Amino acid sequence: MSHPFRVATANINGIRAAHRRGFGDWLATRGCDVVTLQEVRCPVDALPEAAFGDYAVAYDAGEIAGRNGVAVLTREPAAAVRTWSVPDPARPLQRELRRHAAEGRYVEVDLAGVPLTVASLYLPKGGLPAHLQDPRRMREAPDGGAKYDRKMAFLAGFARHLAASRRAAAAAGREFLLTGDLNIAHARADVANWRRSNQVEGFLPEERAWLDAQLTPRTLVDVVRRLHPDVEGPYSWWSWLGQAYAKDAGWRIDYHLATPALARAAVSAVVDREHAGTRLSDHAPVVVDYAFG
Repeated sequence: MSHPFRVATANINGIRAAHRRGFGDWLATRGCDVVTLQEVRCPVDALPEAAFGDYAVAYDAGEIAGRNGVAVLTREPAAAVRTWSVPDPARPLQRELRRHAAEGRYVEVDLAGVPLTVASLYLPKGGLPAHLQDPRRMREAPDGGAKYDRKMAFLAGFARHLAASRRAAAAAGREFLLTGDLNIAHARADVANWRRSNQVEGFLPEERAWLDAQLTPRTLVDVVRRLHPDVEGPYSWWSWLGQAYAKDAGWRIDYHLATPALARAAVSAVVDREHAGTRLSDHAPVVVDYAFG
């Protein structure tokens, strides 16, 4: 093909706030063929005018006011759209995921005219297991490990869901790409202060082991790490607090996980830290160009 197929993923932390920071201009000028979004945080009837520009949109807002919401934006309407909020008899939702069906955490589309299935995931942040909870060092009250248990159950169910989606795409002659905010940093190079993060949710050994299990040469490949094997980061999330952003003390928790042939077609990957000097969110878009399509 004469030009790369460009895919971006971004946790925008609220579509209305992101538009105030310049998201609409970024979207109109970045030249993406597909954009996946997490934490859109807006009911359908309250979306800003032209919220998604000229793109066709597959959007699951969820039913929790002011939270979650995932979308996939495409140049032309998708050939098929699958969300957890609409039951699919051909692919029943895993037992552990059913409690999340109305939360707006996952949407998957088959692109029209391109043999590719793209999914947008917003994975729960989770929490600490009960034995690591110390109220003297926690911003929130201890919960006995409830959020941790909820995330680990989600991961168990999602591993099977992910395998089923990948296999279904292959059976239809499509590559598969999982994008989104996984709320897990995989390795030391993915957290600026990894030594202090070993007992922090998102970098717990069992979370990292789960991501390890999803990434194999025959199943899914971490595209950004494949293109940037020996660098710290590139980070995609920074706290609003302190000097984390200025010092680039971030986490890499926003991913493109691709089937092997698609991963091999990736030619560049960048993190758009700013647009016109402004942060669009506490996350930054992760943009990958693929020689594919």
